[in-house]
Amino acid sequence: MAETKYIFVTGGVVSSLGKGIISASIGKLLQARGYNITIQKFDPYINIDPGTLNPYEHGECYVTVDGMETDLDLGHYERFTGIQTTKANSMTTGRIYKAVIDKERRGDYLGKTIQVVPHITDEIKRNIKLLGQKYHYDFVITEIGGTIGDIESAPFMEAIRQMKWELGKRAINIHLTYVPYLKAAGELKTKPTQHSVKELQSIGIQPDILVLRTEKNLNDAIRKKVAAFCNVDFDCVVQSEDLPSIYEVPVNMQNQRLDEAILRKVGEPIGKTPTLGPWKEFIERRKHAKETINIGLVGKYDLQDAYKSIRESLSHAGTYNDHKVNISFINSEAITEANVADKLAGQDGIMICPGFGQRGIEGKVIAAHYTRTHDIPTFGICLGMQMMVVEFARNVLGYADANSREMDEKTSHNVIDIMEEQKNISNMGGTMRLGAYECVLKQGSRVFDIYKKENIQERHRHRYEFNNEYQAEFEKHGMKCVGKNPESDLVEIVEIPSLRWYIGTQYHPEYQSTVLKPHPLFVDFVKTTIANKKK
Repeated sequence: MAETKYIFVTGGVVSSLGKGIISASIGKLLQARGYNITIQKFDPYINIDPGTLNPYEHGECYVTVDGMETDLDLGHYERFTGIQTTKANSMTTGRIYKAVIDKERRGDYLGKTIQVVPHITDEIKRNIKLLGQKYHYDFVITEIGGTIGDIESAPFMEAIRQMKWELGKRAINIHLTYVPYLKAAGELKTKPTQHSVKELQSIGIQPDILVLRTEKNLNDAIRKKVAAFCNVDFDCVVQSEDLPSIYEVPVNMQNQRLDEAILRKVGEPIGKTPTLGPWKEFIERRKHAKETINIGLVGKYDLQDAYKSIRESLSHAGTYNDHKVNISFINSEAITEANVADKLAGQDGIMICPGFGQRGIEGKVIAAHYTRTHDIPTFGICLGMQMMVVEFARNVLGYADANSREMDEKTSHNVIDIMEEQKNISNMGGTMRLGAYECVLKQGSRVFDIYKKENIQERHRHRYEFNNEYQAEFEKHGMKCVGKNPESDLVEIVEIPSLRWYIGTQYHPEYQSTVLKPHPLFVDFVKTTIANKKK
């Protein structure tokens, strides 16, 4: 395509309707037609990024290859499309205002009075266009967080209004709204959608396409009514009803010709409908998986979005092993020596989850001890891996006070510690290892056999590291350090080869698992768990 086209995805009525899934689905469908796409998320909150947000506030924090802490929707974009996002794909009000204020302090505005319009809106527009101008994408899909009418999102909406005016057919708005079903009346109600579109129109944006979220199928009469009241073409009113899996949404959108409607609106030829072969095969395998395995997530956040990427990675791995994965949350704060057997009962495999801080870590240590001594397949990620190391140091090496320096400043056996050169910059935020780092795998190790290569690259989000002073002792007693960063010599992976599957990774492999390329560690973990269950 000669010029980049822009698709803005907004939401109305209520939040959590699934704008991220719709954005990812649009990206997938356009990609299947041969277009080069990217997707970005603009969040109206004032935090610079979600890195400091409690997962209960905002779900998991997703990390891009270049080390940006972002909204979990970027995980959906990557899992659906296979693209790799960067910091340019994620923007917050905080970053927009900071950029404007920094420019004002430098004198870039030549003494002008700084205002929301034009300075904030111009900065938003600059960031929306940045990826298209730099990489010449055919389509840039921009999802705006929050709901129409929110005071925080007003500058973003004004920026969209301006861009639609400036770019003409090159920019369209897809508005996602809710059509509730009133059980007592036995009716579906379109009034919330009408009000949402009216709100959008009041700020100068006419939606081009409406996606109606609903729990019940909408008939043509309802769609015609919405089209008439909202000034939208009938074939541009599509429904997104509840489905068994989020991965069925792109197929549902294609069946309703959402991608055709988009191409018509931006003046592109329609062409043949893609078959989505591998994607549909994945869905079919998922549907036909009859057997189930149980995997317990040992962590401290009782919220499914807090471990979203891990859950999806397990789901992908289950599908490719022709099994359904039944995931149970096990609160590590509630695990004790006395009840650990009961808490983990019925689980075929255990994930020891990542996290930060003291809360719930002793439960993770107890769980790691139980699974190690009972040879239950166990996969620890980041802090989960560190607690596996602490457990081994306490119960095998005999260091009763072994701990991470993060949890106990005074421990005499700091098997997990912060690197010496980082200790003096702890207040500058420069101690986190964020984004993709190299790792060299030890030939002959379990992980080498899983990855089938020596050099890998995985994403990190942590501050504390395995203390290499203890490496020889760990290896002598059976816990092997089988993956290392080639530059810093930091330990990335530990495993106990004598057990069925007992592996901890300092990095987050869940960030790289996609629908069509499941992560090899998750695939092998699930495969071993299935075999273990059958035994």
